[in-house]
Amino acid sequence: PRRSSAVSRRAVLVTPFLAAAGSLLLQQSQSLAEEITPPSPPVTSPPPKVVVEDALVSARIYDATAIGEPLAVGKDKSKVWEKLMNARIVYLGEAEQVPIRDDKELELEIVKNLENRCAVNQRPLALALEAFPSDLQNQLDQFMAKRIDGEGLKSFVSHWSAQRWQEYEPILNYCRDSEVRLVACGTPLKILRTVQAEGIRGLSKAERKAYAPPAGSGFISGFSSISRRSTMENHFPTQSIPFGPSSYLSAQARVVDEYNMSQIILKEVSDGGATSLLVVVTGANHVQFGSRGTGVPARISKKIQKKNQVAILLNPERQYIRREGDVPVADFLWYSAARPCSRNCFDRAEIARVMNAAGRQREALPQDLQKGLDLGLVSPEVLQNFFDLEQYPLISELTHRFQGFRERLLADPKFLHRLAIEEAISITTTLLAQYERRKENFFEELDYVITDTARGIVVDFFTVWLPAPTISFLSNADGADNMDAIKGLLGSIPDNAFQKNLAGKDWNISHRLASVLVGGLKLASVGFISSIGAVASSNILYAVRKIFNPELVSNQQVKRSPILKTALVYGGFLGTSANLRYQIIAGIVEHRISDEFSSQIFLVNMLSFFVRTINSYWGTQQWVDLARFSGLQTRKNEQPSYLTSDSPNPAALECGAAEEANIDEFKNQ
Repeated sequence: PRRSSAVSRRAVLVTPFLAAAGSLLLQQSQSLAEEITPPSPPVTSPPPKVVVEDALVSARIYDATAIGEPLAVGKDKSKVWEKLMNARIVYLGEAEQVPIRDDKELELEIVKNLENRCAVNQRPLALALEAFPSDLQNQLDQFMAKRIDGEGLKSFVSHWSAQRWQEYEPILNYCRDSEVRLVACGTPLKILRTVQAEGIRGLSKAERKAYAPPAGSGFISGFSSISRRSTMENHFPTQSIPFGPSSYLSAQARVVDEYNMSQIILKEVSDGGATSLLVVVTGANHVQFGSRGTGVPARISKKIQKKNQVAILLNPERQYIRREGDVPVADFLWYSAARPCSRNCFDRAEIARVMNAAGRQREALPQDLQKGLDLGLVSPEVLQNFFDLEQYPLISELTHRFQGFRERLLADPKFLHRLAIEEAISITTTLLAQYERRKENFFEELDYVITDTARGIVVDFFTVWLPAPTISFLSNADGADNMDAIKGLLGSIPDNAFQKNLAGKDWNISHRLASVLVGGLKLASVGFISSIGAVASSNILYAVRKIFNPELVSNQQVKRSPILKTALVYGGFLGTSANLRYQIIAGIVEHRISDEFSSQIFLVNMLSFFVRTINSYWGTQQWVDLARFSGLQTRKNEQPSYLTSDSPNPAALECGAAEEANIDEFKNQ
């Protein structure tokens, strides 16, 4: 009889998995049958048109020509690429005072995308780099022809730091492998240093003719009146000119640099033909739009119309509001996905379309969503998820009344599925373990069963709740008092170590390790408090039993466990073992792997059920071993039946398996 009951228990566990496997096999057989079906006769059609899909440029783009605040471009960036492809010159303005590594990554992604499009349209593409002085053009040509390697080219820029070469090396290698012509458009260092030290007068006659703009060409307007501020300086009042913000010699050096760069760019555009495209990588100060006669685009506009030039600022520190009649600082502001975003992160036009399609008004949304919309922090996808969740009455009530549920459901619409699976496993396995333990005394000790089951429900709720990914907008919207500072600190780390980066977030290894530590402290607190609460509840129940049924209590032998030691050990167990296991489940299994199969709901739910069942079994074994090792639970000559290999579940939850360790136990004499 014992063996038959064990077999039946195995059958109960195996049946759901067999059903799931049968369903999957049925789906595969149906798809295979569709594949075997003879195809219809082929229809002759013209060859498909070659279409270049947008490269995965993980960046945020803003239209800086819009009146008012720069306008965030939505997911459809086709108009941006169309404008770039219609131009003859594309400027990429990078930070000069504090170089940013992300700039180089953006430059490489943009060049790759443009090269793919130019290949389809059979347009020659060239890349001009201010970092290379024009007297190194021969060395760049040798590098392109593979007559010298990277180390050979590096020897000609020995004044560079090792980090700077590492930043430029990927884009240089890509251009050589893709046959994108490299152009050195910087001013020779000797000329630049002479002008910085002595001004134009320090140059020889031949050097002045080669590198300085001729008289009457607008050269004087660039530096003769330092007190007269240009349009560019009005946009950036704190921006300093390289080598000294108020230096007359520095202003001359800048004008010479821009004039020399403009002459090289014009020559390259002319030599490249009518269909060529030139990408220029230079400092942001040189390509910001300003008054005519200053800046590279303004100088080149005398020969090439402004509509054929596009200026992009990479990762600018500030965004300025453009008023009517003001000259825009650039055409586009281009941010890498890793750069923090505190406002205006998403396309407001797309947000308005989602709101109109749902027939909702801003005032009807929760306060945190309203603040997020005002700051531009709510993506159209998140807003659409919120409206989809409102279709279910219970979920709609939870999302509107409880901010915690709202934050988790917006990040993971299947959060309630995960919670229901975990709680179902918890209740079922805990009751089975209790029945196996108490046998004929199950109903007589029903109050203790309810106490233990309730504790398991609470603990499992928090093991799912705490590591679940969230999307919150209040940390960016509220003021900065003490509580907000703590919220901001906790909001700067992911909810679990394996969570995907959100828009404007760049979680590195330090943030993810901090997530493990913080999550462990939270779960340890839950374990400590719940353990003390369970012992306190059992003591109360014991006192009540003693009052109403003194004969039953007198016939029972009481075995007590140390309350504080039990709480500390159980809290430490949840903060270490349970924390790591649930971080992996929430971050990898249910956040990354499940997202790849989001359309197959049944498969995702079965995967979650299977992994959580194994996790409960494994966690129970770990807790039993820890309880025995710490002396909370003594070994017995015969192992309880619910912990044998024939048992359908090993007491399932960590809290349920801790019966002998952290609850006043009663054994019938």
